[in-house]
Amino acid sequence: MTRLRTQIPGPRSLDLAARRKGAVAAGVGSTLPVYVERAEDGLLVDVDGNRLIDLASGIAVTGVGNPAPRVAAAVHEQIDRFSHTCFMVTPYEGYVEVCERLNALTPGTHEKRSVLFNSGAEAVENAVKIARHATGRTSVVVFDHAYHGRTNLTMALTAKNMPYKQGFGPFAPEVYRAPMSYPYRDGLTGPEAAARAIDVIEKQVGVPACVLIEPIQGEGGFIEPAPGFLAALADWCRERGALLVADEIQTGFCRTGAWFAAEHQDVVPDLVTTAKGIAGGLPLAAVTGRAEVMDAVHSGGLGGTYGGNPIACAAALGAIDTMAELDLNAAARRIEATVLPRLRAAVGRHGDVRGRGAMLAVEFADRTPEVAARVAGACHAAGVVVLTCGTHGNVIRLLPPLVIPDGVLDEGVAVLEQAIVEGVGR
Repeated sequence: MTRLRTQIPGPRSLDLAARRKGAVAAGVGSTLPVYVERAEDGLLVDVDGNRLIDLASGIAVTGVGNPAPRVAAAVHEQIDRFSHTCFMVTPYEGYVEVCERLNALTPGTHEKRSVLFNSGAEAVENAVKIARHATGRTSVVVFDHAYHGRTNLTMALTAKNMPYKQGFGPFAPEVYRAPMSYPYRDGLTGPEAAARAIDVIEKQVGVPACVLIEPIQGEGGFIEPAPGFLAALADWCRERGALLVADEIQTGFCRTGAWFAAEHQDVVPDLVTTAKGIAGGLPLAAVTGRAEVMDAVHSGGLGGTYGGNPIACAAALGAIDTMAELDLNAAARRIEATVLPRLRAAVGRHGDVRGRGAMLAVEFADRTPEVAARVAGACHAAGVVVLTCGTHGNVIRLLPPLVIPDGVLDEGVAVLEQAIVEGVGR
């Protein structure tokens, strides 16, 4: 069956786009203006019957499939029993079981506690709250190119101004930014880059409440720090009494070929934030950390009406079971082994190809967004969903479902290869 029945977007999507203008706030953007009717593993089917290859997974959310059978079954079973009580009013087992799973899966063998929220930004904001309360300090260190969310505090933590911060200030205080290890651009070893960052921290801050970092940066450009960078930061935090917070919202749950990206550099954070891939498409987020840190907060200091909603918890348990049963860490590593060599051959000297597992990126050497936009646009016209990112908008990022069939992945990458070759003028 032909994948594309119409041009992208098709006539029904265009009709919905016209309705959208009169109903949806203009500040909400969309990468590809097609309206999805249903989905399959690695495919999105729009209202015009076009079958688009999904190399985005809703920004790393539907790694276990869309819909994933175990997730769908768990949601149906839970909704038939009850949809909500609020854990802070009358608790339920699903919330406890999700926390038990997170405590077991996140890095480190120490005793842990977890608390559940709705979104990644909410998890990050609460991690900062916990760190401040536990340490008695207020300052927070983040990094160049970081992305941590869209709330007032997380906008302050995020590095990129447009579109995330422009016109929305003033922002929360006591946030300090240090230079990130960026091997493609700075040429420093991990220890060298860590020494540079620590020098900035010591001069500008002293000892902060926490150092917050994405083990592999997401929106900032899929930047993986050089080996030794994270470990040196962790050592410094431990020696000085600052808490190391790993933002694993985009990297977690098998996305990089490990349960969590910090594992690639043998780093054990004090606190870990998670969301996105945790629940197969339902809104759920968490902070997991050392028991003595998490338990330092007084009763009632953490929570929220919908945090750990029972339907989302059921979905998370189904998603985590799927990850383990299908060995999606191995699946992510197979995607990396398949895709990276092909992209490197297509890009050649025109940029950098990097990534772990099914979190892969092409950064074009030119620091302007035109080439990346041209490549992404060609993919979209051919019915392949890819995303751009990076501080300069010059990075194509791939986040395919971990269960994507080999043939679908091959076809999608072939479209991207052609778009790259044509886009860089080779």
